[in-house]
Amino acid sequence: MINRRFAKPMSVATAFLVLYAVPALSRVQSSAPASVSAPAQAKKNSPPPDDFAGFDYTEEQKTEIDQIHKDTKSRIEVVAKDQKLTADQKDAMILGYSRMEYGQIYKVLTPEQRRHVQQRIRARRADEEAAKKKQVSRK
Repeated sequence: MINRRFAKPMSVATAFLVLYAVPALSRVQSSAPASVSAPAQAKKNSPPPDDFAGFDYTEEQKTEIDQIHKDTKSRIEVVAKDQKLTADQKDAMILGYSRMEYGQIYKVLTPEQRRHVQQRIRARRADEEAAKKKQVSRK
């Protein structure tokens, strides 16, 4: 009974990721230069910085965020154990679940906390852009 109830949402999520995420990933991989260094590849595979770190959450926020983490963790565990999926499909689904988790946590934040998160994202993107320009100018 539980498997049937879980199968439909899982198939919808899989279809979504296959239709949208996998073609986008293949375009990114095919457009990447052949001379990408190993540290640059390692950076792409490393987890993103925690934009939500350092906030003073209310008890209600803590409870909601913990529930979001538990739900996402259980979904990721199911995907990791699924023998029918390839490694690329698993990676795409896990990435999708991580993005959904990020969005759900963002919705729990107060407007002030959201502004701080947006500032952190802007600062990180500016730093990444500056690093890219610096790397290109060295070549």
